Amino acid sequence: MRDYAKERPEHTEKYIGENDLFLEIFHGRGDSRQSVRPPLLFVHGAFTGSWMWSKYIPHFISAGWNSYCINLRGHYKSRSADFTKILFEDYLEDIRLVISEIVEECGTPPIVIGFSMGGILSQKLAESVGIAGLVLIDSSICREVHAEVPYRDLALRMPGLVVPAPARDEQISIDETFEDIAFQRKYLSMESAKAFGAFSFHFGAEGISVEGERITCPSLVICAVNDESDDHRGRATARHIGGEYLGLRGTTHTGLLVGQRYSEAVSRIIDWLARFDG
Repeated sequence: MRDYAKERPEHTEKYIGENDLFLEIFHGRGDSRQSVRPPLLFVHGAFTGSWMWSKYIPHFISAGWNSYCINLRGHYKSRSADFTKILFEDYLEDIRLVISEIVEECGTPPIVIGFSMGGILSQKLAESVGIAGLVLIDSSICREVHAEVPYRDLALRMPGLVVPAPARDEQISIDETFEDIAFQRKYLSMESAKAFGAFSFHFGAEGISVEGERITCPSLVICAVNDESDDHRGRATARHIGGEYLGLRGTTHTGLLVGQRYSEAVSRIIDWLARFDG
């Protein structure tokens, strides 16, 4: 199995806060525009950690972007935590802490790039925390978007004390190879049922309300699209926060980060980031 996490560029690591959040910092390579650019903060989704960005990071480093990768409490190399007690709000507090750390180091707030659960966390955070920009990659949707384009025929799965890691028993997907899936299977871990129960409509949640008009930074929404409802939800999310939209047909949720077409999303993000070179 190819372990993409071990192929990432050299970087620095540190633990911050009382929960010993594991933060990885990648320094952009020699771009003269670094001094005017805000840094990037990558926020992972459920069950994962900073390792999920392993294919993305080299592209942003090569393009000269300083990048921070958070690990929420209990994830990857952050200190172990009791997943039976962790709340959605606890994860919000983790991201706030890291943004404060970045502002102290860099003198400017970051552009936040959130995937899946990290996307709904980032949306909620952007209501009240000043950030330079927001990129959502196949984000979990907010209550308002679900009201507009609801999931149909949900087979609700009520969480227990924790949500076990996805098994990923399949060998391939439409945009992931055997190696792509095996890489994820190596690192996937359990998740907080209470956090899931707050935002996941598949777990019977009422959803997280996001006041889109309070999100005033530039934003970009990228979605995996396999049917019209996927596209409608993605467009509704972009409208709700006043952002640009890209739907990538024939891709999967995790494939957008680690699959064979991940570079299409990366290219769009890098093009969108050009606005910050001013």
